[in-house]
Amino acid sequence: MYIDRRYRFRRRRSPWAAILLLFILVGAGYLVFTRTDWLPANPLISRLPSPTPTRSALSFLAEAEDLYRAGKFGSAIAAYAHLAQLEPGNDEAYAWQARLQVLSGRAGDAVILAQKAVNIKESAFNLGVLAMAYDWNNQYPEAMDNGLKAVDKDPLLAEAHAILAEVYADKTNWDRALVEGQAGVKLNPKSAIAQRNLGYVLERQGRFEEAIAAYEQAAQIEPQLGYIYVGLGNCYLAKGQDEQALAQFQKAAAANPDNPAIFDQVGWGAYQAKDPDQAVSALKKAVELDPQNASAHAHLGFVYYTQLNWEAAAENLKKAVDLGVKSEEYYYELGLAYVQLDDCANAVTWLQKALEMNPQSQPARDGLKQCAKGLRIPDLRL
Repeated sequence: MYIDRRYRFRRRRSPWAAILLLFILVGAGYLVFTRTDWLPANPLISRLPSPTPTRSALSFLAEAEDLYRAGKFGSAIAAYAHLAQLEPGNDEAYAWQARLQVLSGRAGDAVILAQKAVNIKESAFNLGVLAMAYDWNNQYPEAMDNGLKAVDKDPLLAEAHAILAEVYADKTNWDRALVEGQAGVKLNPKSAIAQRNLGYVLERQGRFEEAIAAYEQAAQIEPQLGYIYVGLGNCYLAKGQDEQALAQFQKAAAANPDNPAIFDQVGWGAYQAKDPDQAVSALKKAVELDPQNASAHAHLGFVYYTQLNWEAAAENLKKAVDLGVKSEEYYYELGLAYVQLDDCANAVTWLQKALEMNPQSQPARDGLKQCAKGLRIPDLRL
């Protein structure tokens, strides 16, 4: 048999190479069809941002309520504002913003917000908040009108009677104020605003012991309401108990650490309690929290004036009048501060404004005489 010596026996190939190749192909296919981040970006296709979760209205509502209970009114207002953006038809979002703006010393802004709430829903609660905003903004006819509407809308709503009581007290109708204040507490003795407003009515009538009792009831119900402690402090001041008054003012500041209106009232109360250093500290905090708070600037300027700090007095009194404060006393104090700073050019302007309000204002007349003598201006009308 012929044997070809060139023939070589062919070994059977191993199957593992094919299997490995199959795995490689499957893996590549997976990458191609499921992964694109490793590929070069297509300049013609914009990559969409990763979706982020959007906060719900319910979460803002819960946050606002928690902040309110913590006494952080500024932050609570912001949370209610976010809620109103998400739900423009939510009347309570506007009403609660308005109420907290009132307590923060921004009654003008509160009127606008409360009116929005009423436009959405003319409920007794919303009408009551609008009445409160008007009252604190010194718009008493409008406050009375809406307060009466609130009580007519829901005669069983304690807060409506309480707000109407405050309006009557500010209009010095003592009999009606007491009737409405007592009605609010009778309808709901666990309403902080009902107890507080009854205390306010009693305080305005000089019934300080009864007022203190009502204020203390209100503080037990909602201890985060700093203006309750201000009321207590004012009662103790009227009784000549300065130390007790200062203690209540300190509680007010602790209850609402971000409320400029509270620090304004605390500072003014501290000055009346014969603690000018605490007064300056609180009033400086008020203008730091709200540089547009005219009342705080006026009070701070006055305290500096009594301390003979003429430059700081002039700076803050000028800011107050620029922000709209109109007062004979502040006008002539500003003018006299400029006199002490040898600035009669500015002093004369404010001394004359004081005389426009009261032609018999003796401090203003004295200041003008000093300037006339110093500047040798013979034709100043004194």
